[in-house]
Amino acid sequence: MRHPSPTRAWATLIALSAGSTALAVAVTGGGLAGAPLAAAGAAILTLAWAKARTILNAYLRLEEAPAFRRGFGLTLALYAALLLGLYLAG
Repeated sequence: MRHPSPTRAWATLIALSAGSTALAVAVTGGGLAGAPLAAAGAAILTLAWAKARTILNAYLRLEEAPAFRRGFGLTLALYAALLLGLYLAG
């Protein structure tokens, strides 16, 4: 099984962070309201979820333990869904 290199994971994290930053700047710039603001918040949360998955899979090497990978993935997805629900409700 091929393991993702730490350099590739780092580059992925940088790209995801850049996307989160760009969205956060758009949100704090005051140019968004209503549905676009909610969509931007959901997108930022989705990027954070992708970053967490990258860290778990690349640095903890969860691809070597499929059961743990599924467990962590499910827990992380449920937590992200909870946070999204709280964000949209607020």
